[in-house]
Amino acid sequence: MLYPFLFKENFHEIVWGGHRLKALKGLPADEKHIGESWEVSAVGGSESVVENGPLCGRSLPELVAAFGSELVGRHIWAAHGTEFPLLVKFIDASGDLSIQVHPNDELARQRHGKLGKTEMWYVMDAQPGSTLLAGFRKQITAEEYASRVADGSIVDCLQRHEVKRGDVFFIPAGRIHSVCEGILLCEIQQSSDVTYRLYDYNRLGLDGRPRQLHTEEARDAIDYKVYDDYRTHYTAAAEGATRLIDCSFFVVNLVSTTSRLRRNLLQEDSFLTLSCLSGCCRLSAGGTAVELRAGFSCLVPASVADYEITVVGNEEVRLLESWAR
Repeated sequence: MLYPFLFKENFHEIVWGGHRLKALKGLPADEKHIGESWEVSAVGGSESVVENGPLCGRSLPELVAAFGSELVGRHIWAAHGTEFPLLVKFIDASGDLSIQVHPNDELARQRHGKLGKTEMWYVMDAQPGSTLLAGFRKQITAEEYASRVADGSIVDCLQRHEVKRGDVFFIPAGRIHSVCEGILLCEIQQSSDVTYRLYDYNRLGLDGRPRQLHTEEARDAIDYKVYDDYRTHYTAAAEGATRLIDCSFFVVNLVSTTSRLRRNLLQEDSFLTLSCLSGCCRLSAGGTAVELRAGFSCLVPASVADYEITVVGNEEVRLLESWAR
């Protein structure tokens, strides 16, 4: 009964959001500042809802509860049960996001009863000169941290990276970070909504009020170490899959083809998420075919994680392919 799932729109309006996500999906423009499209989500209050096939209208948590290991994989089911472990988003930063950090699993479980958040970014597009913040460029102490947040100089301590399309960053729990103006990216992360916002440029939210900060909570979550390099370096294969990230929580590949490509990943014993970055393809798995085009994502259940993509049109198809550990 399981097949590749497409999902209904799941937009989030945020003060720093822009207008590229609806355009990316070919939808009419409006005045809303859409900052995020939650492509594959089981987070409470923002669950993905199936748009295609006989299970149309069912939410992702309902599917997990109904199909268990057949959907998520045996070892994922044993480790997480009904708690779906990944969250996939597209993010459009028309303004700078807050400077933030995410707790690890231990701290998030202790404080919030939730997963921590390790994530990765793939830059889909960036205006010339666009930058993001990831990691410290100079050493500070936990004691110094509070005063630098108070006077705004925390920004001066962070490593600023100029970015372009195709750049990749791995953001483990504890790494201070911020996406800045002009960047469109795909984010794949642990399924958690726990974010500690430690500095927000004295900005007001959509309700006209200052946005909540979590300065004290963040202090114990931050990794204060300075690292030599915060980028993920890779050489993309012209055809096939290129490994981008392989961590204890998830694997992410860049998959490219100009014609036809088969990917048999049944041995990974996990569901797959596929987010289309460019082009259009016919994706077949489990005897069902769906159209997947730039700006859209799908979920391939573990039991049918042997899929084939066939390019529709003349443009190269590029996908981000991920699964859970």
